[in-house]
Amino acid sequence: MVQAQQKKQQKQILLAYVMMFLSLFTLVPILLSYWLAARLTHVDDIEVWLNAHALWIVRTLLIFICISVFAALWFIPLYFFVWNQHTWVTACTIAGVIFSIVAWLYLLNSWLKGFIKFFQRKSVY
Repeated sequence: MVQAQQKKQQKQILLAYVMMFLSLFTLVPILLSYWLAARLTHVDDIEVWLNAHALWIVRTLLIFICISVFAALWFIPLYFFVWNQHTWVTACTIAGVIFSIVAWLYLLNSWLKGFIKFFQRKSVY
């Protein structure tokens, strides 16, 4: 019974990692990945390394969302001005692009680090 439950938890973490990778391309898998991982953090009899992966996914997605929102704020002047109309609008646009790239690379790096540690059956920190 315990082995079957552990296999089920491993499959949920693996599915959360797959959804985390798909969230690089669209926004819907972020919610699915967060929900799958957050649900496992509340299980009492989960192994430590699986709990560490679930917390890693939740933490990574929250940081990614925060960086993405911060990056999106830099694009607000584009609603009011043409991007090359003023120098400060161009600077804000460039800052927004840079922060968007940082957010995307952060999620990709965290996914790769967690995914490798998952197949090694080690905790990720």
